[in-house]
Amino acid sequence: MKTEWKLFGLISVFLFVVAAVYGFWSRSYEGHLEWIGVVALILSGLLCLMCTGYFWFVSRRIDLRPEDREDAEISDGAGEVGFFSPGSYWPFGLALAAMIAGVGLVYWQLWLVGAGLAAVLVATGGFLFEYYTGARRAAE
Repeated sequence: MKTEWKLFGLISVFLFVVAAVYGFWSRSYEGHLEWIGVVALILSGLLCLMCTGYFWFVSRRIDLRPEDREDAEISDGAGEVGFFSPGSYWPFGLALAAMIAGVGLVYWQLWLVGAGLAAVLVATGGFLFEYYTGARRAAE
């Protein structure tokens, strides 16, 4: 996690510097500050700063990973990476529900937005609990 917090820290510093330069240039060329771009860059920098803080906090609590050590070999990172679902229809349902909510938002049909958001909640629940219930339930 040491690498991640340094990377996000550099990106956040870059975004804050770019926000200052952008604000200065927009004021000098247009005569007034262009608020949308400055605020978007500052908020992006704050978001990266939040990620920096999280990764820094986690990196202090866990042991060094192979990618954080200078003397690590490639084989040190070998092993099980995690569990990946072999096949699931829930991501398709989640994308369809998000599309319905998005179409409702584009056409400003609040009933469609509500139906899409309800379907997003159902699909998210199904996706999260897929291996806790039904035929794919893990053996205890």
